[in-house]
Amino acid sequence: MSITLHIKKGLDLNIIGRPEGDPASAPYITPKTIALIPDDFPGLTLKPVVKEGDSVKGGQAVLADKRHPEIVLTSPAGGKIKAIVRGERRKLLRIEITPDASATSFNIPLTASADAGGVKSALQSSGLWSMIRQRPYDIVAEPDKEPRDIYISTLDTAPLAGNFDAGLAKNSDLLEAGVAALQKLTKGKVYVARREGSPIPDIKGAEMVNVGGPHPSGNPGVIIANTHPVNKGETVWTMDGLTLLRIGQLLSQNILSFETTIALTGSEVENPGYIKTVIGADIESITTGRIVKTGEHKRFISGNVFTGDNVGPDGYLRNPYRQITVIPEGDDVTEFMGWASISPKKMSVSRSFPGHFLHKLFNPDARLLGGRRAIIMSGEYDKVVPMDIMTEYLVKAILSRNIEQMEALGIYEIAPEDVAVAEYVCTSKMPLQSIIREGLEYLRKELE
Repeated sequence: MSITLHIKKGLDLNIIGRPEGDPASAPYITPKTIALIPDDFPGLTLKPVVKEGDSVKGGQAVLADKRHPEIVLTSPAGGKIKAIVRGERRKLLRIEITPDASATSFNIPLTASADAGGVKSALQSSGLWSMIRQRPYDIVAEPDKEPRDIYISTLDTAPLAGNFDAGLAKNSDLLEAGVAALQKLTKGKVYVARREGSPIPDIKGAEMVNVGGPHPSGNPGVIIANTHPVNKGETVWTMDGLTLLRIGQLLSQNILSFETTIALTGSEVENPGYIKTVIGADIESITTGRIVKTGEHKRFISGNVFTGDNVGPDGYLRNPYRQITVIPEGDDVTEFMGWASISPKKMSVSRSFPGHFLHKLFNPDARLLGGRRAIIMSGEYDKVVPMDIMTEYLVKAILSRNIEQMEALGIYEIAPEDVAVAEYVCTSKMPLQSIIREGLEYLRKELE
């Protein structure tokens, strides 16, 4: 049985730099350094369980959660702990690892017939648990809460995102093993979403969801909202297709792989395409020799232009480890008439600009092109957020810290990524993703 969703609301950006080629034939890049960054895993309070200079195996724990010590982050590769970097008030910023090809892997004991407790233990000790998110709050799944349902989205509809459907389809047996394991962790359903026309076959034991439409139609939150919304008191888990693949590989083959294929995209990349590397790899290793040589300043984004992190050329590949985007920074641009220019080169959702009517690819930079101010336009967000949520009023409820209104307006269903398109089209330039994250954190602290 399958469900078909035709999402109408949303926005696809027509920008230069879409990846070309086959992910399966992508070249492998060995990183000089790998980093694990605690901020990528909301809901966990992580502490190091290793010291600088220690040798670690691939899959060995290097960080553990203070509340649930069984939940760990493991080293993506064998090597040596290069540095434990802290910031203000000794906040843990990252753990840097120098990989060593001769290092061995850490064995994660598991049998294919493991019960729910065994599956949960294996996912926690392997580090894969940290890649499972929970609604409400959009945090790493809490182990003491049983999910109503589990949603896996195999499609990424974000700007310039890669298409990994062929690789997932080729390993449908591993996807099936992953679904079988996840079924042991919930009394509800396991939903697997795929894009319309995807080669990914029906997965035994899963409720298949065929999704079509503009971004953010591939977001788990949008799929949940259009199939079985999250109500107060309910918990739902989400993950991407690559995480499901890793789970299936661990449970059926006892192999823990942290290799990843990413899309190297953006107008400042010479030949946008695919790269194989290790999760957490340094950006410099991936991008060296692949960036357009101009005098313009460039922005290196780990992720897509809507939700990615501005990490710079000396940063690291951040969770969920699927994409790097390089675009012009724009801080060195001199433009005739500035914001008042109606040049057809400008990309805009507004009919005030000629570019709105041109069916071509644009080359935008990272400038905000406006000043942040109070919300002055109504109805903008509703045009691009395909959820039964009045986003504008939810934002106002969060800013006023009105918990009752936040609950009534659907904060349990939403995550920051679900309002990224609304943030882009916002005339008032409101930092909607940050506001949603603040609201989720405030609600969690007040109610738990």
